[in-house]
Amino acid sequence: MKIEYRDDDATFILENDSISYVIQIVKDRYVKHCYFGKKIRDFKGSCKNWMYDRGFCSNPDENDRTFSLDTMLREFPDINQGDYRHSAYQIESEDGDSVTRFYYKSYNIYKGKKAIAGLPSVYVESEDEAMTLELTLFDTVRLLEINLFYTIYRDYSVITRSSELVNKSDESIKLKRLMSFNLDMQDNRWDVMTLSGSHTNEKNIYRRKLGSDTLLVESSRGTSSPQSTPFIALVRPETTEKSGEVIASNLIYSGNFAGFVQKSQYGTVRVQMGINPETFCWHLNPSKTFASPESVLVYSENGLQGMSQTFHSFYRKRLCRGEYRDLARPVLLNTWEAMYFEVSEEKFLNLAKEASELGVETIVLDDGWFKGRLDDTSSLGDWVMDVKKFPKGLKYLSEQVEHFGLKLGIWLEPEMISKKSDLYQQHPDWVIRSNRYEPIVSRAQYVLDLTNPDVCSYLIEAISLVLTEGNIAYVKWDMNRHLTDLYSTFLSAEQQGELSHRYVLGLYSILETLNQRFPHILFENCSSGGGRYDAGMLYYMPQTWASDNTDAISRLKIQQGTSLIFPAITMGSHVSGVPNHQVGRVTPLKTRFHVAMSGNLGYELDITKLSDIEKNEIAEQIIFYKSIRDVVQFGHYYRLSDFTKQNQGGWQFVSEDGKDVLVTYVQILSQPAYEIPILYLNGLDPKANYREKGSGEIYGGDELMYSGLTIPRTKEDFHSTLYQFVKI
Repeated sequence: MKIEYRDDDATFILENDSISYVIQIVKDRYVKHCYFGKKIRDFKGSCKNWMYDRGFCSNPDENDRTFSLDTMLREFPDINQGDYRHSAYQIESEDGDSVTRFYYKSYNIYKGKKAIAGLPSVYVESEDEAMTLELTLFDTVRLLEINLFYTIYRDYSVITRSSELVNKSDESIKLKRLMSFNLDMQDNRWDVMTLSGSHTNEKNIYRRKLGSDTLLVESSRGTSSPQSTPFIALVRPETTEKSGEVIASNLIYSGNFAGFVQKSQYGTVRVQMGINPETFCWHLNPSKTFASPESVLVYSENGLQGMSQTFHSFYRKRLCRGEYRDLARPVLLNTWEAMYFEVSEEKFLNLAKEASELGVETIVLDDGWFKGRLDDTSSLGDWVMDVKKFPKGLKYLSEQVEHFGLKLGIWLEPEMISKKSDLYQQHPDWVIRSNRYEPIVSRAQYVLDLTNPDVCSYLIEAISLVLTEGNIAYVKWDMNRHLTDLYSTFLSAEQQGELSHRYVLGLYSILETLNQRFPHILFENCSSGGGRYDAGMLYYMPQTWASDNTDAISRLKIQQGTSLIFPAITMGSHVSGVPNHQVGRVTPLKTRFHVAMSGNLGYELDITKLSDIEKNEIAEQIIFYKSIRDVVQFGHYYRLSDFTKQNQGGWQFVSEDGKDVLVTYVQILSQPAYEIPILYLNGLDPKANYREKGSGEIYGGDELMYSGLTIPRTKEDFHSTLYQFVKI
């Protein structure tokens, strides 16, 4: 790993054992992108960005009609200087002037990387594991500075990018756009892959040919959203799961974002990602700094599998934090589908007793436990125990749960407030709303104004009381609506465009404080399931409720899409009752378990109503899961098929030491003209042998990978099979 500057051609080279990233300063002022991809021994500019005299192209150097910013490959493109592609920033002065002239000023190279104040970002545990290049651009007229940060890690095929604007003038400005990164490439032979969907149908994989237009992925909902994920991957047309080039970007941010892929008139490609400019305007005063969220750029020459495994290991070890980063995650029982709002002390303790007998480790009291919460129309914000449902209080409940050998978890939706609540009667001004209109409700609730420090302080203290009184070990942090009526009574008129971003900053500040106060609590992120399943939230909460859709068959595509970026240890996945309450499907308990155990296993059903046979089966499932939990949560994950295109398929885990292998196969619908499925295993030692525990048969790793594993026919819908191999 190294970062070097070559003075003879004003070139910066960032490299480790697998990748190279090359930047050049042109005409002493412009920052040009030269290369990002597989490591090269040296860079001499063989793939030159040739410049020609092109009609209708502006020429900032009047003595050189071949030079135009509209054809140059750029690192951080500006606006109003002749580059008519998407700009990386936009600034407006008090008189409305938006013209800028940022030129290269200086650089700094140092070990390690800096944190971003108020924002989540990846980190280092030792300065020796990463190096950072900081490029400074300066506008000598406006006295504004842009700093571009590039960090390369020693052990990962990763470049992290972020930017910041520093106002060194004595004039306030409006910052209307600041992307986290820009990447220009001369080569346009790419497909574009994104993740989109909806509530209960998150992270569907879309792949399309790059056309001569702009492709946009975005959210303006106040969160990263179930509709779109801050992720873009450029993949070669020939790239498959196991082979071919991928360049992927993922934004570490939980609010409104935008990502662009733009093919220019001359065939170059521009990729950007950052805060969504449509809902953003920041009033930057003199001497103040604004920092963008960080984006992670991954290069893979080993297909989508290589990309995913880089994201997985990198995020698990250098994004997730705290005690649970390296700890096995507990088996949960969540009360929602067991009781909904009909919770009571008696019901809950009966459920807890049964759960302890089955081997569950943590029981989670979901919605309905707090004052006056009989349905979803009231009480959000009033975070005190409902004494009618729980007359002996939260402390007693916790003690009883501990008596059963369990830990207690609890559901919260802190960012929301009900109109029918004591909190709203006391502080109606704490709601995000216009002064002119009645606020729009969603699920009979409003959104609290987290730009207001008083609101943040209230939530921190109210939540802290609950967590302390109940000796809480786990928190399910939910958010069940998006932002509307974007106006804050706390912010000034000139700050209203800052609301969406300040909301996210307020949320991050709350989570950071709670993380510091309660380091022993496992926080799980939820937003009606996967509505805010993003890298930003993982910085504070090391796992996420992947989807409110708990149907095992529906989850095949959801978990497959999620696995492109996020490791299994971050993925909450539960066994629900049947018929499933989202789709009405009746799926065998075994299949529900096999799908759920491919993440952090939980159960979300009324176990008191199960037969003895079902209870015994669940007890056996939990025993088995505990025996292989480390393989799933800390092992390497491989997609063996594509459930968006096939009726059957599977996936695989290999333990960190390579000794244990789990292969799961799922058949969706039984077919009359049966095509024998073959799973080609991955990540094995081709020179070693592996024993399949069920049959005792021994196979070579090379045979399992290259010849494959065929699955015998079963005339049953929604059927699954688990194979367990041990290296011998």
